[in-house]
Amino acid sequence: MVQDIPVLEAGLHLGEDGRVRCGWHGGLPDYLLYHDTEWGFPVDNDRRLFEKICLEGFQSGLSWLTILRKRENFRRAFAEFDFHKMTQFTEEDVERLMQDKGIVRHRGKIKSAINNAGRAIDLIAEKGSLAAYFWSFEPQPKDRPARFDLAAYKANPLTEISTRISKDLKKHGWSFVGPTTVYAFMQAMGLVNDHLEGCYCRPVIERLRQDFVRPA
Repeated sequence: MVQDIPVLEAGLHLGEDGRVRCGWHGGLPDYLLYHDTEWGFPVDNDRRLFEKICLEGFQSGLSWLTILRKRENFRRAFAEFDFHKMTQFTEEDVERLMQDKGIVRHRGKIKSAINNAGRAIDLIAEKGSLAAYFWSFEPQPKDRPARFDLAAYKANPLTEISTRISKDLKKHGWSFVGPTTVYAFMQAMGLVNDHLEGCYCRPVIERLRQDFVRPA
């Protein structure tokens, strides 16, 4: 039984509610909620996709928990990640954001998010939607491990596909979208199901992915 597998070996954690989960949430309530209700759930909303890839860029060199706890501040600071509004940001807005203690005050990342808003609009004009673009890169089952346990996860921190997306985004003028950032985005937005075998969310996500209508 899953409960008998040592947590550190299996990467799993038995919660106080009796549910077995991926252990990376560390039992922290906000991180646990994110694991249970967001991470890996398939997303086809352009604004949510744009927000996530921007926040993954801000995470670079930091932890996702740091960004998660500042997420509402980021939303407020960046016009709810409405990329049309963000393209109107000026140097004054950059300076305003550099003074905002509620977000990560990194000039390069701030300017990157603003730049990427314009690039998102260009990509939508070319591909129809961000959702159609990103989901066109969804890995096929044959390209995924037959059993996704901790060993498979450690052996697969990146994929050829995340590298390909990264290169293509950069070709389209995006920044702070390296392969590690892109793979974290793929995990979170449901392009892959990286909940570990034994985590109660894994079959939930599998059912959602089966019913999910891929954007075209």
